[in-house]
Amino acid sequence: MGARREAREALAAAGLRPQKRWGQHFLCDPGVARRIVDSADLGPASLAVEIGPGLGALTDELAARAGRLVLVEVDRGLAARLVERYRDAPHVTVMVGDVLALPLGELAAERPGTVIANLPYNISTPVIFRLLEQRARLPRAILMLQREMAARLVARPGTRDYGAPSVVVQAFAQVRLAFGVSRRSFMPRPAVDSAVVDVRWSVAPRVAIGDPDFFRVVVRAAFGKRRKMLRNALADVTVPGGAGAVDVEAACLRADVDPRARAETLDVRAFGRLARALAVVS
Repeated sequence: MGARREAREALAAAGLRPQKRWGQHFLCDPGVARRIVDSADLGPASLAVEIGPGLGALTDELAARAGRLVLVEVDRGLAARLVERYRDAPHVTVMVGDVLALPLGELAAERPGTVIANLPYNISTPVIFRLLEQRARLPRAILMLQREMAARLVARPGTRDYGAPSVVVQAFAQVRLAFGVSRRSFMPRPAVDSAVVDVRWSVAPRVAIGDPDFFRVVVRAAFGKRRKMLRNALADVTVPGGAGAVDVEAACLRADVDPRARAETLDVRAFGRLARALAVVS
């Protein structure tokens, strides 16, 4: 594949190589790149934030379509290459640093932005939850993820992939699986296939959940012991400022949830009812 050879040559010319510590697998399929950028629906008034642009497989097309483009790259060698490449493009800004530490909200201070990212598998979950925190400023994300992670985000109750990420993300976003991506589209080739998801965040929860932080505590506790019934899995949950562990049986009764049920059987609305009920039963 010509794009794969070009990627190797670009790295060699810059004296760089893929870094395992950052999970670098560079996209080398122009067709996939076009589909990702097309999915973002960018125009002259758009702000785009690309996380991990790497060798720039998506970046040229993003720069051509977006009114402003911010590139967030942790690899200083790749960032320097991007600075040189876009030095005559004043609407493109390169930020060097860890996306988990940079002030993402400030990137979209002037207008809401769309995130586009080929996320390394080892940081995809914390990045997604960081984007959840910044959803008011960055209300949409087109993310390429490990296929298993993408499946978790769109999973429904009762399925193998349904878990805490499914519930928490779906409480705040509409998530659509856009298309799959073969591992052959990357250099070096990863051990698994990928998929692209379209995430559209809502500032307010899409269902009534009460306190968002406590909601996440409840969901994680329920799935942390997913083979146990809820009355056992949630036995050690405490309400902030409460007088100790909650009465799970009473909370389930108030929430119209069977205390003998297991976490994977509850939909997002049921988890919302349960979290609100637990918060007032102590």
